[in-house]
Amino acid sequence: MSGDETAAIDAFEQLGLTSYEAKVFIALHRLSAGTARDVADITDVPRSQVYSVAESLEDRGLLEVQQSNPIRYRPVSVEEARETLRSQFEREQERAFEYVEAVESEPEGEETQENIWTVRGRDRVDDRSVDILSQAEHRIVFGTRLPELVTPSIERTLAERAAAGVSVSVVSGRDAVREQFAAVDGVTIERPPAHRTDDQRSGRIVIADDDSILLSVRGGEDGETAIWSSGSLFASVLIQLIEASDEMAVE
Repeated sequence: MSGDETAAIDAFEQLGLTSYEAKVFIALHRLSAGTARDVADITDVPRSQVYSVAESLEDRGLLEVQQSNPIRYRPVSVEEARETLRSQFEREQERAFEYVEAVESEPEGEETQENIWTVRGRDRVDDRSVDILSQAEHRIVFGTRLPELVTPSIERTLAERAAAGVSVSVVSGRDAVREQFAAVDGVTIERPPAHRTDDQRSGRIVIADDDSILLSVRGGEDGETAIWSSGSLFASVLIQLIEASDEMAVE
């Protein structure tokens, strides 16, 4: 068996055929038509197995059977087979994901799962920050000591939410950060409490409404790592603790 044929069989298996089904289907295209003996002569599929495999392929709509003696088999055209497998794959995909969606929407009793997630890498942290900010409906607090963490997407999202009527506060001890928002309507600029000391590992903090939060630190192989939670009791309690202790600001 050539490498190309092995790869083709592997591909057919990914489409839902068994190894024997793929081998018989390929063999029949090589023969144009043939008996179980003909197929067995050019494949490693035992003749006794060819009959059941051919029956399965017929059920799939991939070959036709001639009721002769001996029985002969003819494969459907390549285009017809391609369309048949594509339709079957799409139906199975739809059925699979319909079930997943149904399971996803089912309530899990009265237990509440606290979702606390970790993201690593500056770009991913930035994407998650934008996602949390963009969903804020009432208020936002964004804090960082590093101007480079106020990316264009962060700056744009804060300005858009402010324009939409969301209360937006930017907290930083750095002039460069505060100056980025000096001319943005609706954004309140604040300094951190005087008692805060400079923390060289601090990254950024994002608070959206009263139930979404992201906290990041700089350093390590990933450059920036954050934990975040949204719509959870954990997020609500952590926000209250941070605000009560003046930790919302990043010096």
